[in-house]
Parts: sequence; structure tokens; C-alpha cells
Amino acid sequence: MQPELKPVRTNDAGFGRGVAYDAAPDAAVTADRQKVLRNTYLLLALTMVPTVIGAYIGMATSAVVVANPIMSSLIMLAAVIGLQFGIAANRNSGIGVALLLLMTGILGWWLGPMLNFALAMKNGMALVGYAAVGTGVIFLTMGAIATTTKRDFSFMGKFLFVGMIALLVAMLANMWLQIPALALTLSTLVIVVFSGFLLYDLNRIVRGGETNYVMATTGVYLSLINIFASLLQLLMALGGERE
Repeated sequence: MQPELKPVRTNDAGFGRGVAYDAAPDAAVTADRQKVLRNTYLLLALTMVPTVIGAYIGMATSAVVVANPIMSSLIMLAAVIGLQFGIAANRNSGIGVALLLLMTGILGWWLGPMLNFALAMKNGMALVGYAAVGTGVIFLTMGAIATTTKRDFSFMGKFLFVGMIALLVAMLANMWLQIPALALTLSTLVIVVFSGFLLYDLNRIVRGGETNYVMATTGVYLSLINIFASLLQLLMALGGERE
């Protein structure tokens, strides 16, 4: 099961309230929003370092997760949710950044067993590459829409949150049911929902709904890792070539 989480939102705007942000901010406000967006992208790039390190560790210790998949999933879920509260509480200090990097390392570790499974296939390296490229294309597309359109996407928050909760419940249930067709359907829906979250989060930054780059990075990162994991699962199921 891939992680499916979103960060705790603590800013005054909140999500799903339909707040209409100023569509024509003055130069100072625009500069502040561009700074938040720039810092978000820089911190997002930095999160790739612990993610890769965590993934290597996860690949080397994948037997632990494979032997206890349900318990490992619940422990990981609890740890990441707890870290999100810590990030939100310390979002204006270096502690928040450190907790974010720790969280990305844990999620990288969680990807390890999946990467092991993919790389065991004859075309595994290509599948991982396709998933990475696909995630990048989605990110660039949502970013381009969020930064060029004048439309306010804040109305999407409530619907996306409900969809995320429904998907999480269904994925936890399928850990016991083990229905392949349902797993593929859920992976597809995860890509759709978290692509929507990417658009929503980036648009909030551009329109001033999110002014803290640590929280912004947390949201964007979690969307990207969910999209990558789901794309990889789909590619393995539909195009994986076993030895």
C-alpha cells in the first residue's frame, strides 16, 4: 500500500472554504508569493536527498515490511501523521524543516520494497523511470496551470479531502481483501485525486492562501510521492515483464 497522506493545515485560510484571494495583488504581495513558491521548490528539491537515502535503506531492509505488511503500514502511517503535526507546530523554525526531511526519509524507506519488486522485473528500471517521468510531467502541468490561470481553485479542497479519506479507507480495507482489480482502480484514483491536490496547493501559494514554504512543501511532496507510487504500481501491473 502506498502512503496516502496530506499535511495538517493550520493557516487562517484553511481548505475548502472557497476563499477568493486577491486576483490582482500589488507588487510587494506578488514578490512575497513568488518567494514562497521559489522556496517551496528549493526545499522540495532538498527533500529528494533523504528520500533517495531512505529508499536505499528500504530496499536493503525490505524483508521487514514484506514479513509484516499490515503492521508496518499502520506504524508508518502513525509516524508520518505524527511528524506532520510536528512540522505544522514548528513550521516557522529549522525544526520544522528537519522534521520534514525526516518524514521524507521515512517515506523513501517505505518505497524501498516496491522498488525492489519493480527492479526484479526485466523492464523494472524502465518502469521506475517511466513513473518518475510521469510524475514530473504531472507536476509541471499542474504547476503551469496554477501559475498562469487567474482562476481560484480553493473550492476543490473539501472535495479532494473527502476523496482522499475515502481512498485511504478503501486501501486499508483492500490490504485484507487483496482484490487486484480494486487495487488498480484505487491507484488510478489516487493519481487523479493527488494531481488535484497538486493544483490546489500550488494555486494556494500563487494566490496567497499558503504563506509558509515548509507547509507548502509538505503538501506538494506528499502529493508527488503518492502519484509516483501509484504510477509505478499501475505500470508494474499492466506492463511489468517478470523474469
